[in-house]
Amino acid sequence: QTPHPSLSAISHQPTASHRRKSTDPTPQLNSTQLQGTMADSTPANLNASLLERVKSRYQSSGQGHVLSGIESLRGDERLEYLRRLDSVEVEKLGSLLSSALEEQAAHQDADAGESSGERVSPFSGEVAATSDKDLMEECRTAGMEAVRTGAVAAVLLAGGQGTRLGFDGPKGMYDMGMGSGRTLFRMVAERILRLGRLAGGGAEKSASVPLYVMTSPMNDELTRRYFAENDYFGLPSSDVTFFAQGVLPCLSDPGGKILMDGPASIAIAPDGNGGIYPAMDKSGVLADMARRGVRHVHAFAIDNALVRPADPAFVGYCILRNADCGNKVLWKTGPHEKVGVVAERDGKPCVVEYSDLSRDMAEMIDPDAGGRLRFGAGNICNHYYTLDFLRNEVIPNMADMYHVARKKIPVWDAEAGEVVKPPKNNGIKLESFIFDVFPLSKRMAVLDVERAEEFAPVKNAPGSDTDSPDTARRALSELSQKWMKEAGAMLASGEGEVLCEVGPLTSYAGEGLEEYKGKEVTCPFSL
Repeated sequence: QTPHPSLSAISHQPTASHRRKSTDPTPQLNSTQLQGTMADSTPANLNASLLERVKSRYQSSGQGHVLSGIESLRGDERLEYLRRLDSVEVEKLGSLLSSALEEQAAHQDADAGESSGERVSPFSGEVAATSDKDLMEECRTAGMEAVRTGAVAAVLLAGGQGTRLGFDGPKGMYDMGMGSGRTLFRMVAERILRLGRLAGGGAEKSASVPLYVMTSPMNDELTRRYFAENDYFGLPSSDVTFFAQGVLPCLSDPGGKILMDGPASIAIAPDGNGGIYPAMDKSGVLADMARRGVRHVHAFAIDNALVRPADPAFVGYCILRNADCGNKVLWKTGPHEKVGVVAERDGKPCVVEYSDLSRDMAEMIDPDAGGRLRFGAGNICNHYYTLDFLRNEVIPNMADMYHVARKKIPVWDAEAGEVVKPPKNNGIKLESFIFDVFPLSKRMAVLDVERAEEFAPVKNAPGSDTDSPDTARRALSELSQKWMKEAGAMLASGEGEVLCEVGPLTSYAGEGLEEYKGKEVTCPFSL
């Protein structure tokens, strides 16, 4: 199969790059080159040629209106706008929209013609739990061997901002307040560093675990600079690669015309976390993985303070099950917990949103599994893939994975000379979800993990009762105390709020704490 061209539409997305490469996501021409009135007429000719090409492409696609305000731009502004327009695969927008609308209509027709229970069923594939210690030891051994040989890569979804946390910057730069000053980015990097040392046999023989960080156009430059200024938190700079999530033009509804948010500016929006796949392809990440000999890919989000990047137990489990795709899950605590679940639709693995489950389905229990929920495998954005699956199955089929999201999109009013916020939905954003690829899997494996050990979301503002920095701090502190007790330490409580932290460089998953056996350790502590 020939990989489908990337569907990320705007060149905000830089080529995958390392520390030694430019951090500017869009190559710029200098001011001299932009002056069409200079004696050297070559740049002016190039500018005119670009204008003609863009005009031809957009008029042929029925989107010629995007050039109506170009006369208001001069010099570098005009060239920048033309270059951005030229990077849009405008010829594909019509088919993408049609495919997304057809997909929406097909689901509506199917749901109207038959009950959701006839189309959706519990996941019937391989399911195991980390509570099975013997199995996990076997899986961890297999995973460690893969890490040792350089066959495992970590992909971090880090395009989000810390707005909901009251933090002005990339969410990965947020400090939860543990006292050590560790940010979410630093936690991930140091866990990878520790894992490499464990797999390689020590600091001098550390295994290479490449980290690929997906940013957004909004935080790409700042994220790159943050890692560089902190010397990549001890990771080799050649093992840290950045690439930006793609964006797509917003379209009018109805009509499918590109919406404008300025006289010479098109309205754009991120293409969803499923945009990670075309972004990895277009930026060269998949090719870089192949060059390195990577065979197994672990992808996860930045907003989980307990995430185990390139987790050898999870990777090893998927390897031993010969899975092409895998998913870590948390079994729901109650039937109406608002989280999507891994299930099957028309016999293929998928994630079903909680709102799409009927009350009877949500409350269905499995008497053969201790009465736990049959639709209970809660999705936490923690996935495994083989590189072959990504290259041979996912990329060629991305064109059929976009969804319609009808939104109120501010648009430029030429008569009023200002941007107008519509009172009702006026446009469409095309987006895809990271789990949209699950139906392509032929051998999917699911691993049920312990919430207290692997899931502490950092999403809501400080002071919130759930998924906040406060709840994540408590989870990390309690897990650190648990590890110390299991190592044989005797913990003595201090006064006030007790925050305990076993740092990532000290232990990846509770190992390496033998020296504290039989010793008294006073809480709070930071190791």
